[in-house]
Amino acid sequence: MTAFDFDQITDRRGTMSLKYDFARARGVREDALPLWVADMDFPTAPCVTEALHRAVDHGIFGYTDVDAGDPENDYVWAIRSWYRERFHYEVQPDWLVCTPGVVFAIVQAIRACTAPGDRVLIQQPVYYPFFDEIRLNGRTPVSSDLVLRDGRYEIDFEDFERKAADPGVKLFLLCNPHNPGGRSWTREELIRLGEICLREGVTVLSDEIHSDFVFSGHTHQVFAGIRRDFELNTITCTAPTKTFNLAGLQISNIFIASPALRRRFLREVDAAGYSQPNVMGLIACRAAYEGGAEWLEALKLYLRANIDYVRAYVDDRIPGITAIDSEATYLVWLDCRGLGLSVDELEDLVQNGARLWLDSGRIFGKSGEGFQRINCACPRSVLERAMDQLRSAVEALRK
Repeated sequence: MTAFDFDQITDRRGTMSLKYDFARARGVREDALPLWVADMDFPTAPCVTEALHRAVDHGIFGYTDVDAGDPENDYVWAIRSWYRERFHYEVQPDWLVCTPGVVFAIVQAIRACTAPGDRVLIQQPVYYPFFDEIRLNGRTPVSSDLVLRDGRYEIDFEDFERKAADPGVKLFLLCNPHNPGGRSWTREELIRLGEICLREGVTVLSDEIHSDFVFSGHTHQVFAGIRRDFELNTITCTAPTKTFNLAGLQISNIFIASPALRRRFLREVDAAGYSQPNVMGLIACRAAYEGGAEWLEALKLYLRANIDYVRAYVDDRIPGITAIDSEATYLVWLDCRGLGLSVDELEDLVQNGARLWLDSGRIFGKSGEGFQRINCACPRSVLERAMDQLRSAVEALRK
């Protein structure tokens, strides 16, 4: 029995929620059940809400900043303690750069580490802003596609090394843990990637925003924490926003050990016109890291049960669809290729037949075609409804 009620349904419609209120704007039918963007349907940890209430009662929301060079600063201390206790990684205060989000940080890293026309290495299927932001900033994405083998994604190291050796490749965007494939990369896999990148002079950006959602039997390895030479070649992107459902407060914490790399990154942040972070984001992050551990552990148990429910449901009741096992994240990658549908036919089945709003696999790269990503961070009753609707749609397809 848990003190936290994750079965409670919170009505989010009419709250300017991207997940719920923008179906028409995004070309989706308005009665579709939204299980797409990585945004949980659970209220955040009580300690966060309480801290935000105190800030509202104070009533002044002026410019706020963090003295990242001060090891006794409460905000810095909360972050350092979280990463030390949960991941055995010691973050030095002056490594910290606050940004309004991980995607913002990825863009600044692209601009800091590459020049227009350079190539940036990714591993598709992967979080779609990787590809989009590389291209939008005048660089060329190069993918070393992951290989799906026996229901689990693996790295094609020969292909990765061949592509990293291209003199035009200057930066590698690592998704650790992997979204949407659900892999928690092992230390051995990360060492092989890191050694290739060092040998070929490729800087690494490690997006570790889902690191708090690694499930029992697996361990999150901070990429930069493996070796000092990796650390000096890496920009590590972290945030409390996925973990505690705080994306709207726009706060992320970027760790850059190399002074030279940090200066280049900060120069791009300054050029973007960003300075002081969101005061509510700072307050929420500190409160979450200081008091949210018990809530998070209860949440992870609930999410793991939801993921297991989806896997068992499709295995038992929806022939033609399989769920890739999630070692990490609350996002389940559904392999729908067994239905024998084209990409457009699958889209029609999901949206119009099942009345579901999921993330189409096609946005994660060509290797994602035939897949759908479903967000399991919702009350179980919502997930049960979604699975029943999907099953009914597939059964109608076969009649």
